[in-house]
Amino acid sequence: MAARNVTRFVLPRFASVFQRFNATTVPLIMKKRALYRHEHCRLFSTTPKPLEKETVTVHFVMSDGSKQSTKTKVGENLLDIIIDNDIDIDGFGACEGTLACSTCHLIFTNEDYDRIKEKPTDEELDMLDLAYGLTDTSRLGCQVIVTKEMDGLEVRVPSGVADARDPS
Repeated sequence: MAARNVTRFVLPRFASVFQRFNATTVPLIMKKRALYRHEHCRLFSTTPKPLEKETVTVHFVMSDGSKQSTKTKVGENLLDIIIDNDIDIDGFGACEGTLACSTCHLIFTNEDYDRIKEKPTDEELDMLDLAYGLTDTSRLGCQVIVTKEMDGLEVRVPSGVADARDPS
């Protein structure tokens, strides 16, 4: 009866195997199996702490001269920072970072422009040619990834937005 209870309630998928054993061998097998699990398994588990990314401060100077500052994680692009922090810029990021418009056009100081590690690609330069208020230190926000060296970055938002997708 003991073997039947073990096979019926504890390990139903091994019932056919345990039917060959008598009532004294099943508890021995179960005990040996429990010892094996105890010796080879961790007795506790912890969830690893998520890696905390370093944060930097970015300042956005609006066309009216007001300044909005925000803290962000290293590795984010400027377009996502503006969207995630609800910074209100009319028409900004219309293509959602697909490099199909020039609405995320931003203007950097010479020093900050030099701190950007990645240089603009040909595709970005083509889109920048269509941007409103283009300067020598202009970049598309969707293409600029924030690094820890950019802490205190000050970016100027142009007074207008030109969408390269708009034929007019």
